[in-house]
Amino acid sequence: MPGNAEPRASSVDAASIQARRRVMQELTCRPLHHHLTNTNVWSHDGQWIYYDVRSDPLGAVFDGPQIERVNVRTREVEVIYRSSDNACVGVVTASPTDNRIAFIHGPEHPTEAWSYAAYHRRGVVMRPGESGLPSNLDARNVVAPYTAGALRGGSHVHVWDGRGEWVSFTYEDHVLATSAGDTQTNQRNVGVSIPAPSVVVPKSHPRNHDGTHFSVVATRTHDQPTPGSDQIAKAYEDAWVGSDGYLNYSGTRQSKALAFIGDVAGDDSGEWIPELYLVDLPGDLTVEGEGPLAGTASTRPFPPAGAMQRRLTRTTHRKHPGLATDVRHWPRSRPDGTEIFCLMRDDEGVIQLCGVSTANGSLRQITYGSESVASAFTVHPSGQFVACVIGDEVCEVTLDGGVSRCLARQDADQRFLPFAVVYSPDGKKVAFGAAAKHGEDWWNQVYVVARE
Repeated sequence: MPGNAEPRASSVDAASIQARRRVMQELTCRPLHHHLTNTNVWSHDGQWIYYDVRSDPLGAVFDGPQIERVNVRTREVEVIYRSSDNACVGVVTASPTDNRIAFIHGPEHPTEAWSYAAYHRRGVVMRPGESGLPSNLDARNVVAPYTAGALRGGSHVHVWDGRGEWVSFTYEDHVLATSAGDTQTNQRNVGVSIPAPSVVVPKSHPRNHDGTHFSVVATRTHDQPTPGSDQIAKAYEDAWVGSDGYLNYSGTRQSKALAFIGDVAGDDSGEWIPELYLVDLPGDLTVEGEGPLAGTASTRPFPPAGAMQRRLTRTTHRKHPGLATDVRHWPRSRPDGTEIFCLMRDDEGVIQLCGVSTANGSLRQITYGSESVASAFTVHPSGQFVACVIGDEVCEVTLDGGVSRCLARQDADQRFLPFAVVYSPDGKKVAFGAAAKHGEDWWNQVYVVARE
């Protein structure tokens, strides 16, 4: 990835910018911080955008009391779920196929021993507008003997696959995080929930609960990865590959796979280098592999039989090795699964959009701009474009050619946020967040812009 490439061409002329600004809508306008998740914020029919509300503009403080949605046409705001018993909720995503949403639910009646933490949260599912409270997606059992299909800690960022069937998440383990014995360490991993069978656990702990889905940890991490190896200390920022998987190097279809970021050990400096990984998932996640699906008192849960984890990128030789995780982003793939996209720095330190082949790991640089890509991004349903923030613009970038055009430009009373730039299901609109000035204060609001 050369650092002396030509700078990005001017996106559009002034008249075109103004025309596009006329169709950029501020859907929310309240003294609240509205937080979009990095993907799947649109309802499956494209009528609503889902978000949570938190006191912190950066979203680092997880204290939101409710899940909301705003109608794209009327700007009507609905409170979908309001928590109780001092629980906090957030990071909502929508099913791509029907009227379901999933979100993080923190503990009710939190205590000093069981307050909100990465290993003290769960995923819940509900159908907005229909009666009933959310159902627990993932079961939990933190007391031995542990239950296959149940987790022992907390899950985060729950995202359906393209068929609206399986749900991915990141996971951390309460048992290992709170153990005083000689155990493996608690490390972030990636997991998957499947809709059947549901899981019932013993009520041997007040924080145990049943779940509608069977949940497993799909990735393998190591306490002390060997430098130069493919072992990782952390698996995170997962994303489904393709709307129906991808064709592997042998030409056969792998129907379920997740891309994710894995931290490998540098040579001698103690530096962690984030590389792009892939895990192929078997059709049946309920079969035990090298060890218990639920783990043991001293080990992390084991992936199911047939889960195959492999490294896609090898960038330790580069001037700026690894993915550019200082801009928090999630890998995204083309709908056909042939290529996965991520952010990396070129030799000049500019963050560029790159593509990686799922078949053989070959890497190509897509953008060559003088300004860094500054946000998470999503791929257009056609597989031809990516939407993201570059500089002071929400841009659309062609994946074959890297040409960028402006969809929206911020003004003195706006600051585009780096968290989410998300295409609508039909690909005609883009939702994003911006801090907007109202009086003397700045509040995160939800925006949408038409592509044409």
